[in-house]
Amino acid sequence: MTITGTYIKYYKVCHRKTWLFHHKIEMEHTSELVAEGSFIGEKSYPQRAERYRELLLDGSKIDFYDPVDKVVHEIKKSDKLEHSHVAQVQFYLYLLRRNGIEGATGLIEYPKLRQTQTVTLADDDVAMVENWVQDIERIVEAEHCPERIAKSKCRSCSYFDFCYIEESL
Repeated sequence: MTITGTYIKYYKVCHRKTWLFHHKIEMEHTSELVAEGSFIGEKSYPQRAERYRELLLDGSKIDFYDPVDKVVHEIKKSDKLEHSHVAQVQFYLYLLRRNGIEGATGLIEYPKLRQTQTVTLADDDVAMVENWVQDIERIVEAEHCPERIAKSKCRSCSYFDFCYIEESL
């Protein structure tokens, strides 16, 4: 089984979403918010494709990697789920380190907010990332889908209708 950055991002938000994604129950294509995020990523920095490389590493696709300065660039629409964005970039840094690229850093860019956040992977963080991977494997190998979480962030999730179909709003 190959764990990707998407698994990490979903895991840090909702274990149910992680399980559903792994079992090919994907709802991202139905979400206007996801489409808007993709549009922002494509249009915010049109020169990126010329300056940086797309990097496929152990099944994960890093959209923008600067091999000269060893910087992973990740573009996000909003900082609402910042902890999951940081975890995703730390996972990419972990993959780089595991493949012999030492000293890489990450930069999360929020173009609508005109903010950036630097992300690093300290030696202590490696064990944390490895624990995430093991926990994800445990979650997705479970026979049953984890229970839904009752959180306000669910309303903006692409899986909201799937998870709350039997409830009237």
